[in-house]
Amino acid sequence: MTALSSSEIAQRLEKLTELSLELSSNHDTPLLLENILRSAKSITYADGGTLYRTSKDKQSLCFNISLNDTLNMYQGGVKGQTVDIPNIPLIDAYGSKNLNAVAAYAANYKLSVNIQDVYTVGVFNFSGTRNFDQQFHYKTKSLLTVPMHDHEGELIGVLQLINATDPETGEPRPFTETDQRFIEALASQAAIALTNQQLISQLENLFVSLVHLINIGIDEKSPHTGRHCQHVPELTMLLANAVHETQDGPLAQFSMTDKDRKELWMAGILHDCGKISTPVHVVEKSTKLETIFDRVHLLDTRFEVLKRDAEIRVWKSKCALYQASVNNEQLIAELEQGLQTELAKIEDARNFLRKLNIGSERTSPDDLQRVADIATWQWTDVHGNTQPFLNADEVENLSVRAGTLNTQERAIINNHISTTIKMLEALPWPKHLQNVPEYAGGHHERMDGKGYPRGLRGEQMSVQAKIMAIADIFEALTAKDRPYKDGKTLTESLRILGSFALNGHIDPDLFDIFVRKKVYLTYAERFMDKSQIDDVDLSLVPGYRI
Repeated sequence: MTALSSSEIAQRLEKLTELSLELSSNHDTPLLLENILRSAKSITYADGGTLYRTSKDKQSLCFNISLNDTLNMYQGGVKGQTVDIPNIPLIDAYGSKNLNAVAAYAANYKLSVNIQDVYTVGVFNFSGTRNFDQQFHYKTKSLLTVPMHDHEGELIGVLQLINATDPETGEPRPFTETDQRFIEALASQAAIALTNQQLISQLENLFVSLVHLINIGIDEKSPHTGRHCQHVPELTMLLANAVHETQDGPLAQFSMTDKDRKELWMAGILHDCGKISTPVHVVEKSTKLETIFDRVHLLDTRFEVLKRDAEIRVWKSKCALYQASVNNEQLIAELEQGLQTELAKIEDARNFLRKLNIGSERTSPDDLQRVADIATWQWTDVHGNTQPFLNADEVENLSVRAGTLNTQERAIINNHISTTIKMLEALPWPKHLQNVPEYAGGHHERMDGKGYPRGLRGEQMSVQAKIMAIADIFEALTAKDRPYKDGKTLTESLRILGSFALNGHIDPDLFDIFVRKKVYLTYAERFMDKSQIDDVDLSLVPGYRI
């Protein structure tokens, strides 16, 4: 073949440029590999070609894709025929470099191998090539093998071309030095592109792993929040997909791409990352009097002291009667009756505070008054000092109207969302994940502006943040692993969530889709205990019209 003309070189350069552009934009690795081989064939007018990738242990070359125009052969790749071809070892049985196979030789020495006629070269073992030719009635002649290395010189694959052809006659010809230089340039660019993809993939995997590491840290602090961090993103995506599929109504224009889904999923995973800074005793507070331990046991001791003192007073009174030689059975009976009444009163007060301490029911005004009354009782400590039965801290905690957290502890818990926002806004998010802080940081905002931490109103919030707010609430209502409550049934949860849709807490349009598309049921069947999944009468769900 004569030397290439300037126009032919220009054509090859144009093809190489086109491939370079594709290498920078195509993120589909299997398709990219196939296009690399096809471009290499096209540039050199090769009849066939094979691309090998290095194995994970870097000890062998693995068949990836093979093409042959004459035989109309397409193996491996994106849609090619599946073929089980043995790997080519890079190290022989004696631990030395494998130099018999031309692909292994090129890989081990990082050199291109350009062979004009494989049947006249005795350096390499071409028995496999000869068997192939015999089986398919083919004639392999010229062979160009080029190793592919990353920016650190690590082998990532080998590109091998077979039978360069003369574009005018169609006859096989040797690969020229120009062919070799073009393919080496292509292999270099391809290796860089593949390495970049691998690095991006590794960085993404590392980031996801770090995200899960944060959740592990939260989970280790409190096993009661681990499932929440896992389930909220699941429920978020169920509702988001249901909204995406909605064709009518106020949210008909909402849609998501795969990148949008990835962004929302990441926000869901990270929505409570700020809890890593929340004290364990607050997160794990299962009763109103719990700090490091449940202080209700201290009250038990005081109640026993009250009982003991009451019994001692009665015995002293009895002794006084006996010493005065007064044998009045009526007086003694009255003392016993009074003692039993007092002991019953003490025991009733203890049972009341024990129940109130659990925090499973909203504290009524009458209960608050009774706590205040009991607080004024007197008891004698070990030093003989008279003390109010309840100190100010105990009164404050027992007077919590709902749940187990007092005002200060509630502020500490609520601060987790501010910490979440600070943590997420401190990260240099790439463009396709730049909304993660807003989505994750808005799940405690309300439609009426009474949420926290920023007091945003509905029109100031994204649909994604509103979706996450519903997911967060519903998961919390149905969760059975909380230290301070039992998981509610579907009916109970939907009634509460429906009331929130009516009072300006959550988006009523999203709630309608949540119910209408039965997102709640899909979630329940996957994550809730069967005992909680009851038959829901949708006509009784507030804020929902059948």
